[in-house]
Formats: sequence, C-alpha cells, structure tokens
Amino acid sequence: MDKLTCIIADDEPLALSLLQGYVEKIPFLELVKACHSGIEVLGHLEEENIDLLFLDIQMPGLSGMNLAKSLHKDGPRVIFTTAFEQYAIEGYKVDAIDYLLKPFGFEDFLNAAQKAKKKILEQKNTTKATLADSSAHGYIIVKSDYKLKQIALNDILYIEGLKDYVKIYRKSDNKAILTLLSMKNLEVTLPSEQFMRVHRSFIVNLNEIQTIERGNIIFGERYIPVSDKYKDVFQFFLNKRFLE
Repeated sequence: MDKLTCIIADDEPLALSLLQGYVEKIPFLELVKACHSGIEVLGHLEEENIDLLFLDIQMPGLSGMNLAKSLHKDGPRVIFTTAFEQYAIEGYKVDAIDYLLKPFGFEDFLNAAQKAKKKILEQKNTTKATLADSSAHGYIIVKSDYKLKQIALNDILYIEGLKDYVKIYRKSDNKAILTLLSMKNLEVTLPSEQFMRVHRSFIVNLNEIQTIERGNIIFGERYIPVSDKYKDVFQFFLNKRFLE
C-alpha cells in the first residue's frame, strides 16, 4: 500500500505529541517530521516530497494559514488542527481537506486522514494515467508556467529530479522545462526500453547516450553520475550493446 508522507506542526508540545501518536496509529501515514513552526515546515518542504500537512493555525513566525496560502496548487494538501473555529471559512478558501477543532479525538483524526488519502490518491492516479496515455503515443504532456506543454519522448535527453519538481532537458531547446512531477511517476510511466533511472536524481534517454566516462554519462557539459544502486542494471544495458 502506498503511504502518504506527512508533516505535523504545532507550537504546543503536548498537541504535537498527540498528533504524532495519532499518525503512528494509521498504517497509510508516514511521518516525515514534527515541527514547532510554519517556518520549520517550509524548510522541510524544500528537502522532502510531502503529500499532507497537519497544521495548527496560530504559530509563531508564520501561521499555518499563511503557510497554506503560500503552497503551490499542486503541492501538499492541508488539514488544519486548531482551537479557533473562526478560521474555518478561511481554511476552506485555501482548499483544506479538513478542519479539526481542538480538542478532537482519534476517530475524527482518522476520518480526516482517510478523506485526505482518497483525494490525494485520486490526484496521483489521474496524473499517472495522463502520463501513461500520452507516453504510449510518443510524447508526454506536463504543466509548466501555468501552461500545458507537449514533449516528444525522442526530444528528451535526460530528466533531473529537484525535490517536488523535475527538470526536463531536451535536444531542441537549451532551456529545461520545470514541472511539478515525481521521479517515481516518470520512472514507471516512461517506456523502459528507452528511458532508465541511473541515479536518485536522474533519468536518461538511453538512445541519446553518446559518451560515458568514469561512471558518468555525458550530455554536452553535463556529467550524469550512475549511482551504485543502478550500476548493475545500467551495465547490463551496456553489455547488450557493446561490440567487441
């Protein structure tokens, strides 16, 4: 079962401990970090791929509400956990999945988590289906700069993962396309006979490889490392094409 990665945030230690206990009881939730402020949450969002945030609203420095307003529309989803019911309407304006009013019990928390699971998985499955359908026809369609862009698979040199985003580098344009996608989704969607993941942060077009030097795939001035995790699979590919 796919787990939802989550962050909990509350400036009250007892409330944070309660949230952590609730999360640990739910098999489909994976707690990445327990934070004491909105600013701390922002720092981890830059480093981790997070599906769901449980946010207290009134926190020092950056409130949970203002943090939610700053999120990308395709970013992590939010469930508010607060003692102040007057923020409920504002919470739904930022498309929060749920609004839990303190003190709440485990049953209410579980119901909110299940609602989040349904919505997030529906969104992920839609993205996968769209990618799979387009890649079967020799292209993918991605969102970038608030536009839909069609990219021919044969035009792709390599793809670089950057936390929640990926950069797609092409033969036809020196400027990479930045889009909110996961490397995992791309890896399972792109045709395996043409594309291979060679590193946690890189997928390469096997047909476009021209030079390999000391464990690095070279595209122009860019050196793509082949990590130990993927070395054997990549070597097997090379052995099938190597001429003696």
